[in-house]
Amino acid sequence: MNNTPSSDPFGIPVVASRGGNDAPLVVLLHGRGARETDIIGLADELPSHLSYAAVRAPLAEHGGFAWFANRGIGRPVASSLRATMDWFRRWLDEVAPPGRPVFLVGFSGGAAFAGGLLLDDPARYAGAAILYGTLPFDAGVPTDPGRLAGVPVFVAQGLHDQVIPRDLLDRTWHYATVESGASAIARKDPVGHGIAREALTALADWLEERAR
Repeated sequence: MNNTPSSDPFGIPVVASRGGNDAPLVVLLHGRGARETDIIGLADELPSHLSYAAVRAPLAEHGGFAWFANRGIGRPVASSLRATMDWFRRWLDEVAPPGRPVFLVGFSGGAAFAGGLLLDDPARYAGAAILYGTLPFDAGVPTDPGRLAGVPVFVAQGLHDQVIPRDLLDRTWHYATVESGASAIARKDPVGHGIAREALTALADWLEERAR
């Protein structure tokens, strides 16, 4: 699935994949400082008839990789986010031409990246899951009311999350469930900064229903 030209400034994406090439594609986006091998295992807990691709973020950081430079936790630098989103879209348009349903599933920093991609081009995606992270507010992507009208969005947050600033979690919750116009399913679990088992089960059901 590594089809990006070698001249790309971020290089060819490193991708771990599961499943066939014809099914709807679920793109798994890892958290900051992690890598694709840390999140591809989620595919084992999600519908088996779908195709999965875990992409390694392009920026090396803290022994792992990041999706964008930031101004603080959950606050992307707009120019950095734009550059990495453009890089991702070049890869995606090669492996999943328009017409093949694509779902984004992002955790933590990957959630902000998934949110940026969705807000930048809502019509490109069949839906997005924002897991234990924030949407990228004030980072050069539109967040006007109604921006995600009718788009399926799944939001999961930890009640005891001490990593993502609470103001960003609250703003994400309100925007996703009220302002954006998305068809949103949202839940808060009694966990910290990690995926609750119940949330993963709900995510599997969400994908199953929308990717028939």
